[in-house]
Amino acid sequence: MKILGIRFCNVSADVKSDINFFEDKLGLENTFEKHQDFQGGIFATEDKSSWVECWQASEEMPEGIMLQIIVEDSDAVAAEAKANGQESFGPMDAHGERIYYVKTPTGLQISFQSKIPS
Repeated sequence: MKILGIRFCNVSADVKSDINFFEDKLGLENTFEKHQDFQGGIFATEDKSSWVECWQASEEMPEGIMLQIIVEDSDAVAAEAKANGQESFGPMDAHGERIYYVKTPTGLQISFQSKIPS
């Protein structure tokens, strides 16, 4: 599996504090285009291959952290995980990506995703 990028996602009830930390304390640029009342932040690398996401917790998006691994072919990664006895959940297609989810033995939530095939 070739890793194309890594994203770290933090969902919290007090997302504004996290966003202020990244902007005011670290001086990072929030590249998230704000939508209505949706609270969030994206702090990306220059080439936009990796970033940190901060989102407001909600009923649809519970509090927690997730490591997101961007790969060339998430279907192939899911097939390999299954062949190795690892349960994965998905796929879910969203935002132009095909996404699968797994959990590490210690409970870390991980998604692996790739562009949806044409």
